[in-house]
Parts: sequence; structure tokens; C-alpha cells
Amino acid sequence: MNALEAVAMKMIEKTKNFFSEYTTPQKLVVKSSKIGVLYRLYQLTAIPYALWYVALIGGHQETDTILSSVTTKVKGIALTNTTELGEQIWDVADYIIPAQEDGSFFLMTNMIITPNQTQSKCAEYPTPKSICTSDMNCTKGFKDLQGNGVQTGRCVHYSESVKTCEVLGWCPVEKKVEPPNPALLADAENFTVFIKNNIQFTKFNFSKTNILPKMTRSYLANCALKRNMDPDCPIFRIKYIFEEAREDFQTMAVYGGVMAVQIQWECNLDLNLCAPQYSFRRLDKKGPNSSEPSVHNLR
Repeated sequence: MNALEAVAMKMIEKTKNFFSEYTTPQKLVVKSSKIGVLYRLYQLTAIPYALWYVALIGGHQETDTILSSVTTKVKGIALTNTTELGEQIWDVADYIIPAQEDGSFFLMTNMIITPNQTQSKCAEYPTPKSICTSDMNCTKGFKDLQGNGVQTGRCVHYSESVKTCEVLGWCPVEKKVEPPNPALLADAENFTVFIKNNIQFTKFNFSKTNILPKMTRSYLANCALKRNMDPDCPIFRIKYIFEEAREDFQTMAVYGGVMAVQIQWECNLDLNLCAPQYSFRRLDKKGPNSSEPSVHNLR
């Protein structure tokens, strides 16, 4: 019998067995209380774990990184009355510098006022580089990066007892003094900031915004006043942000500071759940005597 005939015979035998034989699994019963208890404990442990892993923590789910964009808009009006400026109304065009930033905003809360400035020539503010006794101490065209203009080459009186190099710039020059305390725009704590956040999970082709369909104009006009009852409101009073971060606005407003608004999205697309959670904290170190240099002073 050659190899081909042997293979054919085996196939014929298997075909006969397939139609003439029937196999059933054998069941073995072990009468042991210890083994029975261990087996049931295993079942009681495995089943809850499977439910917890799948249903509660979504162990069966896929994940994706989030794409996010944030835009902000600040609103509010403040009235000040100073010796230098008299009564003045401040609106968003005055205290938001610059007008638009990506994912952030700069809110001016305080300022050192130098009234009636014009481009002209005047004595520089006294510093080691500007104090002089004669024209020989001044260099025409010299620009001090910490100064207020370009030196003309003349040494002039800053006061009766002090002479400094004359500069061409905005005159009179700004004085290096402590900022007002309380802050000029102390009322800024009542300003509001509207935060719009758009997100996308590209893997699942899912997009969402924190502006919900229910948020009409009338809703947005009032929801910031009742945040405790409406946590979905995307408008925040400045004072509320500081309170949530456990910071005092009036103290920070004097010298400035950096605050972070964190938006954490908790999403379970299987359950059609996707909502933002807001939190706030301060990023810079506190106080004018901090070792961290101030970067909040803009001219």
C-alpha cells in the first residue's frame, strides 16, 4: 500500500466514525467541602470583579486624547475717582490688555498714573545710570533698557538737589513708586468672564462644547449669580474664581498674580455622559517680597 492509499483509508475511517460515533463530556463529582468552598469563593470573587472592571471603570472601553480650544470674554464696568484723572469709567477696552489672547486673558487691576504725558524732553528718573553732574556724564543716543527714553546728552535738574540725564520720550517720566493700595480697580472682583470650551475626540468622531442647548441669552444673563445652584454655567464672577482658589482678590489686585482655570472633562460615551468640571488655583508665588520676580507690571 502506497502513501496515497494510506491517506485515503484514514479519511474513509474518520468519515465513518463521524457518522457512527457520538461523544459526550464526562462529568466528575468530587465530594469535598474544602474544594467546594474554594470553588464558590472563586466564583464570588471573579463575578463582582468582572462587573466592576467592565461596568464601573470601563475596562472594556477604548480611550482617546482630547483636542480642546478655549475662548474667553470679560465684561464689567468700574468707576474710579483719582486726583490725577478725576472721575473715570473703565470698560473692557481699558482693562483687558491685549484685547484677545489664546486661552487666557490679562485683566488690569491696578496702575501707577502719570498724567499729561506727551512726547518731549525731560529729566530721566534718578537711577545709578541716569544721575549726573554735567553733560560729560550723559551720552547722546544712549538707551537704557530700564529707562524711559533716549538720552539727549544734556544733564538737567530732576529736582532742586538731583540732576539726571535728559531723555527724549514720554514726559513727565513714570515714577518708581509703590502701586495704590487698595487697587485702583478694586471693583473688578464683580466683573464676569465667559469661558467657551470646545472639545473633540477624533478617534470616535465626537465633539462637544460646554455651552449647552438650554443656555439661552436670558439664562446666561443670570446664571453667574447662582453658581451654587447651577454648576453648568460657563460664566464666572472674578470674585468667585478667587474664592474657589482660596485667594483674596483685593490683596492680589495690588501687585498682580497668575490664576489658572482648569477644565476637566469626564466622559463615558457608552452612557452618553460627557460634562466639564471647573477648578481654580494660583500659579505664581504670593506677595511683593517673593523671590519670584514680578512679571505683571505692564506700561
